[in-house]
Amino acid sequence: MIGKLSGVIAEKSPPQVLIDVQGVGYEVDVPMSTFFNLPGLGEKTSLLTHLSIREDAHVLFGFLTAEERNTFRLLIKISGVGPKMALSLLSGMSVGDLAQTVAKQEAGRLVKVPGIGKKTAERLLLELKGKLSPDLALPVSVANDAQADILQALVALGYSEKEAGTALKSLPPDVGVSEGIKLAMKHLS
Repeated sequence: MIGKLSGVIAEKSPPQVLIDVQGVGYEVDVPMSTFFNLPGLGEKTSLLTHLSIREDAHVLFGFLTAEERNTFRLLIKISGVGPKMALSLLSGMSVGDLAQTVAKQEAGRLVKVPGIGKKTAERLLLELKGKLSPDLALPVSVANDAQADILQALVALGYSEKEAGTALKSLPPDVGVSEGIKLAMKHLS
């Protein structure tokens, strides 16, 4: 099982990226939340992965955070939800939004995601009830644009939103983005 890839981004074509790992190119399907937080072409990145094996293909799915990958794995265990639908769901809403939707039992929000009908939405709400952490539904509060940029950078570096939020609380309120990222990473290590 391939659990993680670290390499250089060779190509980006939504929802797929090509990661060059020491001369071997891996095609990885990613949710749009991960896609938009990836660095540019030629830059290094690290993705947590899930390998799906079918009769006709081996498909790698990549995620920037463990929460996304864990939620993806929860979703594909549900009858009628395959990897492509799970990817579509994670592209249509964040893990926090999904946790909040499940907690409030809002089928209407799930139906808005392409490929999910009323019956599938109801099945998702039933199957996911109690399985998604309520902490994921609580958004991390940011005081200004600099803190929002710091939070986004930490999540892109592979820290969970919860870890990044904890690190943000330890920073002085008027810190700049680059200094804030350095201080937050020092706090997290």
